[in-house]
Amino acid sequence: MEARVEEDAKGRRHVHDACVEPCAIERGMRIIGGKWTGSILWHLKDGPVRFNDLARMVGGASKKMITERLRQLEVQGLLTREVMDTAPVSVQYQITELGCTALGFLDELRKWSESLPQHISDV
Repeated sequence: MEARVEEDAKGRRHVHDACVEPCAIERGMRIIGGKWTGSILWHLKDGPVRFNDLARMVGGASKKMITERLRQLEVQGLLTREVMDTAPVSVQYQITELGCTALGFLDELRKWSESLPQHISDV
């Protein structure tokens, strides 16, 4: 659906076909747009990763934040969590088939971001 603004004879503007909350873009951003979410999925693309290794890969994020995002992604079905029978016990995460469907546009986002001029910041 394409939202549009039309002006009537008296110069008043009216919106037609406005997005119903949440629209598809907003819904997708709510799922994948959380801080560190895309990065976590991206780092799981090559196979299972243990928690501490993932925490090292996602530089700048606290372990608490990573844990929070991992739980959210697991509930959404975008990754799986496996407790390893090791001493000490360790946990590894793996992207699911559903989670892999996000990798295409995450790669496009990466390319787009790398092509941006340096003066554009992420304020």
